Amino acid sequence: MNELAITVIGPDRTGIIADVSEALAGVGANLSDSTMTRLRGHFAMTLICTGASAGDVEKALEPLSGLLATVRAVEPEAESGSGGEPWLVSVHGADRLGIVAAVTRVVAAAGGNITDLTTRLTGPLYVLVAEVDLPEAAAEELGVRLAVAAEELGVDVTLRRAESDVL
Repeated sequence: MNELAITVIGPDRTGIIADVSEALAGVGANLSDSTMTRLRGHFAMTLICTGASAGDVEKALEPLSGLLATVRAVEPEAESGSGGEPWLVSVHGADRLGIVAAVTRVVAAAGGNITDLTTRLTGPLYVLVAEVDLPEAAAEELGVRLAVAAEELGVDVTLRRAESDVL
């Protein structure tokens, strides 16, 4: 069965999700995973679909005015063991260059896998929230390293265990 990664971006407008999902359903592409958001007036979505060919999906999305769509075949996710322990990293502070790079580098150095990351600039306040899978017993050391990075960046960083009902 075909598995496709699809990205769609364009100026935000009412009906984008309906238009894209109808086009996909029309060619037999079953949406299995997705993330969709509005970013400073632009709409962005990333989807994983199964069932349709890349060519059929490209043709189905082509008529959608004002949207840029990319389609590529991907390998199905390999079954793996435990992804680690779920944790949340949050950052709040004045906007400045390099926050995402510094925080994500610290997480990667601790063996953490970022499974979701959102940032938002609201006036002068920059907010980052990341869901992270950490190796067992890595949280304490990561907390120390994040505190050092926070001090260098002049932001507040919080690391807390994710509750399963929150995710």
